[in-house]
Order: sequence, then C-alpha cells, then structure tokens
Amino acid sequence: MALDTVQYVLGAGSGGLVGFTLGLIGGGGSVLAVPLLVYLVRVPNPHIAIGTSALAVAANAIISLASHARAKTVIWQCGGVYAAAGIVGALAGSTLGKAIDGQKLLFLFALLMLLIGVIMLRGRGNSGVEGATCNRENAPKVLSFGFGTGLFSGFFGIGGGFLIVPGLIASTRMPMLNAVGTSLVAVTAFGLTTALNYAFSGMVDWGLAAMLIGGGFIGSIAGAATARRLAGDRGMLATIFVGVVFIVAFYMLWRSGGALFNAI
Repeated sequence: MALDTVQYVLGAGSGGLVGFTLGLIGGGGSVLAVPLLVYLVRVPNPHIAIGTSALAVAANAIISLASHARAKTVIWQCGGVYAAAGIVGALAGSTLGKAIDGQKLLFLFALLMLLIGVIMLRGRGNSGVEGATCNRENAPKVLSFGFGTGLFSGFFGIGGGFLIVPGLIASTRMPMLNAVGTSLVAVTAFGLTTALNYAFSGMVDWGLAAMLIGGGFIGSIAGAATARRLAGDRGMLATIFVGVVFIVAFYMLWRSGGALFNAI
C-alpha cells in the first residue's frame, strides 16, 4: 500500500489528536485512531488501519507506562497476570478480525464505540480499595477479565484501556489511579500482540505508524499541559469527548452500513 505525502502528514495530525485526547482526559483517545485513519487519512484497507493503529497504541502506552512506573502507580503483579491472559485473547481476537470483511469490522467497531461512550459516562466515579492486589482468591477473576478484554482489544485493534481499567477494578478492587497505571501493562501487551499478528499478514504500514507515534507523543504533551490548566473542568471535557465518540460512531455506522447495504 502506497500513501502520498499528504496522507502521512494527516497521519501525524491524527496521532497528535489522539495523543492530545489521551493527555487531556487520560484515556479513550485511541478509539479514534481507526476512524481517523480510514476516513481522514483515507487508508484504503480497514485491516491495515487496524494493524497500524494497534502498533501506535502500543508505542504510546509504553511511553505512558514509563511515566506511571516512575510515579509508582503500577501494580506489576496484577498487570502481568492480566496481560498474560489478555495476550491469548488478543491473539485469538486479532486472528478472527483479519478474517472478517473490512466494512463489517468497521460497522462492529462503531457499535463498540457507542458502548465505550456509555462506559466512560458511567464509570468516571469508580474508585477502589487502597492496597488491593492480586492473590489466589481473585486470580480466576483477573484471568477471565484479562482474556475477555484482550479478545476485544485484538479483534478491533484498540488499546482497550476503557475496558481494562474497570476490569482491573472489578477483579481486584484496586484504586482508580493504580488501575490506570497498571492497565498500561496490558494495553502495551495487547497492542503489540495485535500489531505483530497483523504485521505477519502484511497489514501494518510502518511509515504511517511512525507518523502516528510521533504525532501522538507531541499531542500527549500538549494534552497533559492543557489538562493541568483546566483541571477543574476535566469531567466536562470527558463528557464532550464522549459526545465526539458518539458522533464518530454514528458516522461510521452510516458509512460502513451503506457500504454493506450496497454490497448486498
């Protein structure tokens, strides 16, 4: 697949927008990567958009993970157990995703975006228990949540943090701050698993991925700086972002649904 210079520039801008959103409200922004690549950058193959975005999501997660590790907000044992189960799920999900028609995958992706919006609206007040960790009692729950979220992450080529954070809280009752930091272990693992699976089938554009990663790095710095200035309004910003997710999801349903209907 050969992209022109304008498409690579738009790719960098898309990465900046995703990174800015992640820095601003702390999650959910990566779900915009696939629709941006398909409808703005105009990557002709939805599968390449998914594989490429998965690689960019993993790279950005590594950067964020390093920051959380320095702040000691990562519970490594839980992250490792959750990610181990999720890698199996991500491998199965990404293999299944590659076999499904691209327009059908975009249609299902749009439905997932609507679910994401609802989860983000309802889950902003989740807390947890200080000092919670993984043990023999909750290990089955952690493994099952890990596999399930890994399956979704691999199938749609997303980081899955919007599912991983509540999954960690539900399975271990850890505080939100620790769940956010720990989730990045799983986001990195899921993204790399999905990206490598797609790359094995030639469905990753490495140059575009580099532009996404570079733009995302700059955008995340700008987003974090803006978040510090608007700290008191972050709840409203998250609500606005969910509104954007809903708008993009309905647009994707219209575009992909129309393509599916015409193909019948």
